Amino acid sequence: MPGMPETKKEPPSGPQPGRWVMAHGDIRTVVTGLMLAMFLAALNQTIVATALPTIGRDFRDFELLPWVVTAYLLTSTVVAPLYGKLSDIYGRRAMMLAAVGLFIAGSAACGAARDMILLILGRALQGIGGGGILPLAQAILADAVAPRERGRYQAYMGTAWVSAGLGGPALGGILAEHFHWSIIFWINVPLGLGAALMTHHTLKRLPRHDYKHRLDLLGASLMMAAAIPLLLALTWGGARYPWLSQPIAALALITLVLSMLFIWRLRAAPEPFLPLPVLANQVVRMGTACTSFSQAVVVGLTIFLPLYYEIVHKFSASDSGLALIPIVVMSTPGSILAGRAMMYTEHYKRVPIIGLICAIAALSLLVWNPAISPITGAGLLSIIALGIGTTYPVGTVSIQNAVSRFQVGAAMGAMNFFRGLTAAFIVAVMGAIVLAALGVSYQRGGSSAVVTETVNVLGTSPAHVFRGIFALSVLCLIASLIALIRMEERPLRGRSEDRPE
Repeated sequence: MPGMPETKKEPPSGPQPGRWVMAHGDIRTVVTGLMLAMFLAALNQTIVATALPTIGRDFRDFELLPWVVTAYLLTSTVVAPLYGKLSDIYGRRAMMLAAVGLFIAGSAACGAARDMILLILGRALQGIGGGGILPLAQAILADAVAPRERGRYQAYMGTAWVSAGLGGPALGGILAEHFHWSIIFWINVPLGLGAALMTHHTLKRLPRHDYKHRLDLLGASLMMAAAIPLLLALTWGGARYPWLSQPIAALALITLVLSMLFIWRLRAAPEPFLPLPVLANQVVRMGTACTSFSQAVVVGLTIFLPLYYEIVHKFSASDSGLALIPIVVMSTPGSILAGRAMMYTEHYKRVPIIGLICAIAALSLLVWNPAISPITGAGLLSIIALGIGTTYPVGTVSIQNAVSRFQVGAAMGAMNFFRGLTAAFIVAVMGAIVLAALGVSYQRGGSSAVVTETVNVLGTSPAHVFRGIFALSVLCLIASLIALIRMEERPLRGRSEDRPE
């Protein structure tokens, strides 16, 4: 009415009518562009690892070498929610182009670095760009495809991660050994330009669901500021400093204070950085918990299994890398199976429930007999990866189906943020288990030879050293299964359903 103050219209918080009108051919084009962008981000995470020793020798600086990994981990984790929120405001296409552009700039900075400090700064810039690619890809797929059909396409995009996981370590080692380590960063530039060009053209067809949100800069700053000391504590604890040391205690105190301030801001802000209806949504909470714990197991096993194979089964470094193929490859068939089930069945949780039960049983056999033969172990790892893979499409699509299309970006950003924190925490606990058993931290600088020598001196059974890691993985998968069972199984909307449930 005239003379009355205008009130801001808030975005709806529940599932809204979907307008999934894109033809399947257009959807395939969009998915192809997303796969290239995701391959770019995934390749960066795997290709760098095998080149780290060469980089340390080249710069004659091994003390700062862990920061090449830590800098990317910090920035990519903390910016994920920011990208999700910004994409709800300014659109997915603009933010994806910004993410890929920052990733390319960071890659060029890394390739041109002439000392370790510049390389670390370049990796931080890479993380600022790379941290937005996965949540944006998930949100874009939610805009283009109806929930009932979405699992199939998400499984296709998972093949990008598998390809990078298989080819990245080998390619990184070859480039670092026979050429120069900087090429592993320069190779991202043409790939990134190709991804940006494809994104620029294909995402023009994407229906826009952005909404005129307010960006809570104070809330965003507090959330990112609280995450940084927490990640530093998880990275440094048990490696650079003892867990009960003053630096780790100080980081924990800073995290607690900043977290309390962030919670206060969530309650006080007119439109908080993480929308309260999203955080209060039972499906969002349980779906995030389910995928976070299951993904943490994959990350942790990927880090510690090479050491397990080198010490327990006397594998070489290259053979222990090849032994990881089952856990890298078999998650994709699990995702495809669950995605197909979501298209044709109403009770789509049954597939991941069965998958997690089988994975828990397989891991329990490794707890019972950690010295099991490598061939049997490869079979068990295949079952574990297959079971865990079934949780990814179900958890992600269920979350997207449960929130407003105006808040899908924020939900995907929050989900990936908590996934990263959970994985960092579980890896830190696994490192503490190894450290407690051996007094040596392999992951943070010890060599397999040093660990083996320590095992021999202590008279400890090499296989029993890893029993605690397998037991922790079982507990994580049980937590994932409980969250999945508790997650409400809401009907998935199809392409023709234009009304909310």
